[in-house]
Amino acid sequence: QVQLQEAGPGLVKPSETVSLTCTVSGHSIATNGYYWSWIRQSPGKGLEWIGLIAYNGNSDYSPSLKSRTFIDRDTFTDQFTLRLSSVTPEDTAVYYCARVIIVGTGVAFDYWGQGTPVTVSS
Repeated sequence: QVQLQEAGPGLVKPSETVSLTCTVSGHSIATNGYYWSWIRQSPGKGLEWIGLIAYNGNSDYSPSLKSRTFIDRDTFTDQFTLRLSSVTPEDTAVYYCARVIIVGTGVAFDYWGQGTPVTVSS
């Protein structure tokens, strides 16, 4: 059974960097063909894709967040980490991690964590 669990600080001040960690159990994040992603949902808005890191360590980011985003991984602990810098109140959201698989010519997010809230406030 694949499980994902997010962890984060909860409250962050504007201009700081927020770090969130996703711990994966039941699956190695280095297994060929799987991708590991971060997604967020701000209050009253839809889901927003942030970025992902692949089984081989390559990463990809949303163009709108790319300049402030970095995703890293630790294959020994099966964790991957999101760092979002220079946060503003607009970054307040519930942050989710998810596993991504290739389905035909598209992708599917087949396993999700329960989400961790991040509030940006002074």
